[in-house]
Amino acid sequence: MEYDGSRFCGWSRQPGARSVQEEVERALGVVLRQPAVALTVAGRTDAGVHALGQVASYAGSPASARSLNALLPEDVTVLSCKEAPPGFDARRDATSRAYTYRILVRAGRPALSRRRVLHWPYRIDAQVLERCARALVGTHDFTAFTPTDSEHVRFSRRVLTCFWLTAGEEMIEFWIEADAFMRYMNRVLVGTMLEVSSGRRSVGEFQSLLEGRPRSEAGRTAPAHGLYFAGAGYGGKPVLEAGASNRSNSSVSSP
Repeated sequence: MEYDGSRFCGWSRQPGARSVQEEVERALGVVLRQPAVALTVAGRTDAGVHALGQVASYAGSPASARSLNALLPEDVTVLSCKEAPPGFDARRDATSRAYTYRILVRAGRPALSRRRVLHWPYRIDAQVLERCARALVGTHDFTAFTPTDSEHVRFSRRVLTCFWLTAGEEMIEFWIEADAFMRYMNRVLVGTMLEVSSGRRSVGEFQSLLEGRPRSEAGRTAPAHGLYFAGAGYGGKPVLEAGASNRSNSSVSSP
């Protein structure tokens, strides 16, 4: 599935709020003619976060994507619905998950994409950002990149792939794939790396945060509207390539 998270409270059902889960389960119930269809999702997204390739599973027969989309609101689309192996669970069986964060680097604020990118009217040093991304690959303690009152009991995560891309003259994207993520982890990573890029902290200081430092030592949490769930990997097959041909190491400056 793909969806625009701008008007959702997130993936998961919440009392009195509009969720992606509720919309998709409702449509599935109608198409499959069942009173209730329970979905398990690969990666729960928070309010305002989008998805390019969300994966969910349920017990039952495949449903027509065309029929589902006829019932779904315009900000949710089912890309495909097909039979999975017996016992498949979209969340439990995922061996990796991937996200991207999009940043518009220019002086003028966005009008058309204001709910889908972070506006950054400051200088960007792509070389510094790429050095930070390379430092993230491997297994690290990400305590500094999740809220202090987190429900997590394990803070070690293994990052498989991580890089920055230039996407046109004014857009840059942060791409990351790991075995699992903690709440706000990607958004705090982006917020902290932007501080490194602007000279407020060094790459060395950023690297030291990967040793289990407290949350108070990392940067601000980037807004939710720039983040996208990009996909989930299964059977050890990654979502992202280890590199990208259009990566840029040149500095990008706002006009």
